[in-house]
Amino acid sequence: MRQINADDIRNAVSRLCVEANIFLNKDILTAINKALTYEESEQARFALEMIAKNAEIGRSERLPVCQDTGMAVVFVDMGQDARVIGGFLGDAINDGVRLGYQNGYLRKSVVSDPISRENTNDNTPAIIHYDIVPGDTLRITVAPKGFGSENMSAIKMLKPSDGREGVINFVYETVMAAGSNPCPPVIVGVGVGGTFEKAALLSKRALLLPVRAVNDNPFWANAERELLLKINANGVGAAGLGGLTTALAVHINTFATHIAGLPVAVNIGCHVTRHAETIL
Repeated sequence: MRQINADDIRNAVSRLCVEANIFLNKDILTAINKALTYEESEQARFALEMIAKNAEIGRSERLPVCQDTGMAVVFVDMGQDARVIGGFLGDAINDGVRLGYQNGYLRKSVVSDPISRENTNDNTPAIIHYDIVPGDTLRITVAPKGFGSENMSAIKMLKPSDGREGVINFVYETVMAAGSNPCPPVIVGVGVGGTFEKAALLSKRALLLPVRAVNDNPFWANAERELLLKINANGVGAAGLGGLTTALAVHINTFATHIAGLPVAVNIGCHVTRHAETIL
């Protein structure tokens, strides 16, 4: 049984909170620069250039790439042969978020109650998803989620008879309803199957995939390709200014489901769909 100290977890989460908010992921920046090579709209090109310039300023000046530094979503893949010592895992993660947002001078956006809305002043508690996996390591992924994009997400319990067309239509309609609100060009995470909550988690995890990732299943790979083409033909474009780049990628995660169900969730990520990870 391999031991992992809670202090190391706290320090790692603190660092990841800052890194995720400051450094735009390379795959996203590459996709932005690629979009610039074929974008025809002058206004859209200007928006894409500003996004790339903003990312460079953030990296060089160590400033957040977006003023909304998000609610900390933390994915924990814990090896079954690992053991946390020196404290509780959840406490270590929240302590890390607290330190990262304080020491990194990141905006604190979490309120303690959805109605009374008193700010917790340290961006905790985090949203933590745990998975037990083989091995003796601890993989931690911090994905700060801004709510300009989160608010545009949706879930629907389709009927099995709705089939592939129903999935395509719901994803497309959700992105169309979002328009420019989620700060396009967006990354579209889709979860299909499972139950109500499983579909949502699948869609959230889909945003962690590299922009160029393609589904291993040809059926779903074709659906991703069809959706990306359809979304990019809608004219919303970068920053809502028109053009050819409303979305950089569509990623679909699937899971087994009940014979009577077809849950579909869409989680939209903005052009700074942030995440950083480490393995302890």
